[in-house]
Amino acid sequence: MDPTPSFTLRNLSPVDWARFGAQEMAYIRRVTVDGNQAVAIHAGDGTPIGAAPNEALAIAAILQHEMAPSLVH
Repeated sequence: MDPTPSFTLRNLSPVDWARFGAQEMAYIRRVTVDGNQAVAIHAGDGTPIGAAPNEALAIAAILQHEMAPSLVH
């Protein structure tokens, strides 16, 4: 078993994510949609929950919903 954090996080069950606080955090990631740059917003468990034209607006949306934002590289 690979002890790296990325391996461990990929294998968390939905119950594990709930315990970890997935409902309280969201992450953003740059994406290309129809040739345009955008920022996807995902819940902590990876579920897509929105999009924004830029990082500032994505973070503002996350904060408005009382969630903690994170950036995925």
